[in-house]
Amino acid sequence: MSVAEQTPVVEKIVRRRRPPERNGRWAGYLHLLMARMLELKREPEVVFWVFVFPLLLATGLGIAFRNKPGDASSVAIAAGTGAQEAEGLLQRSPRRAAFKIDVRDGDAARKGFRLGKYDLVIEPDGAGGLRYRYDPARPESVLARAEVDDALQTAAGRKDVVATTVVTSSEPGSRYIDFLIPGLLGMNLMNSGMWGIGFALVDMRQRKLLKRFVSTPMRRGDFLLALLSSRLVLMIIEIGLLLTLGVIVFHMKVMGSVFAIVLLGSAGAMTFGGLGLLTASRAQKIESVSGLMNLVMMPMWIFSGVFFSYERFPAVIQPLIKALPLTALNDALRASILEGTPLVHQWPRLLVMAAWGGISFLLALKWFRWT
Repeated sequence: MSVAEQTPVVEKIVRRRRPPERNGRWAGYLHLLMARMLELKREPEVVFWVFVFPLLLATGLGIAFRNKPGDASSVAIAAGTGAQEAEGLLQRSPRRAAFKIDVRDGDAARKGFRLGKYDLVIEPDGAGGLRYRYDPARPESVLARAEVDDALQTAAGRKDVVATTVVTSSEPGSRYIDFLIPGLLGMNLMNSGMWGIGFALVDMRQRKLLKRFVSTPMRRGDFLLALLSSRLVLMIIEIGLLLTLGVIVFHMKVMGSVFAIVLLGSAGAMTFGGLGLLTASRAQKIESVSGLMNLVMMPMWIFSGVFFSYERFPAVIQPLIKALPLTALNDALRASILEGTPLVHQWPRLLVMAAWGGISFLLALKWFRWT
C-alpha cells in the first residue's frame, strides 16, 4: 500500500484514539447565562415590568410633582359676627391669591374640614377675635393656618420688626424628581432581582426542568451563579434608561461617574439576586414564593426611602432601617448621583449590601433543592 493510500487510514486511527473534547470549567455556566438572556424573547411581560413600567412611573410622578406654583389653601369662614370683616381682611391682603375663601354655616364648614374639603376653618369667637380650627397632622392644614394668620395680621396693620426676604430654590438637585429617580432605580433593582430570579427558579421546579440537571455534571453553584449573573446585564439597561429619562425629560444633573453608578447598581443587583435565590431555594409553588418575597420586600418598600425620606420614622428604629439592603442601595445611589460622593466613601453601604448578598447566596447554595 502506498503512502498516499495509508494516510486516510492513519488519520482515522488517530481520531479514534484522540480523547473526546471536554467543555471548559465555565461552559455550563456560560450556556445557562445565555439561555436566561434568550428567555426574555419568550416573556415580553418581563420586558414591560423591568424596563417600561419604571419609566412610566418616574414620568407620572415627575409630572405630578413638577415645579409649579403652590396650590391655594382652601379656607372656610364660619358665618357669624366678624365673618365679613375676616373675609375683607383676607381679600385686602397682598397674598389673597394664595387662598380660596368660602363663607359657610358653622356646621357645614366643620363638616367640610373633617372630610378634607377645607384646610382651615376660621371661627369668630364672639368677642372680636378669631379662632383657627386646623389639624396639626396635616401639613397643608398647618401651612394654611400660618399663612392665613400672617395675612390677617398684616392686613390689620401689623408691622414686622425684622425685615426679611424670601428666595425660592428649585434648581436641579433639590427637586422631588431628583430624590425620586435614585429611589425608583433601587426599588426596580430589588423587584427585578427578587421576582426575576425567584419566579424563574420556582417555575423551572414546577415544570420538572430542574430534575434534569441532577443527572448532568452541572454544579449547583454554577447554576445559581448563572441565574444571579443574568441580573447584571439587565441592570445596565435599567440604569441607562432611568438616568437617561431623568437627564433628558427632567433636566436632572448626574454628579457622580458612570462607573461608580454602574458598580453600585451591580452590587444592588447581586444583593437582591442572592435574596431571590434564598427565597426560592425550596419553594414548590408560585403562590408560596410570592408570599415569601412580599414578606421580604414589604418592609423595604415602606422603610427604605423610595418615595419619601426614612428620616421621618422614629429615631429608635433608624439603625434597623439603615441595615436594610434597599436603604443602603438608595443612599449610595443618591450620594453618587446627586452629590458625586466617591466610592471610597461609600464602603459602609457597600458592606451592608455585600453582607446581605453574600450570606443569602451561601445559604441558598446550602439549602437549594433540585426537586
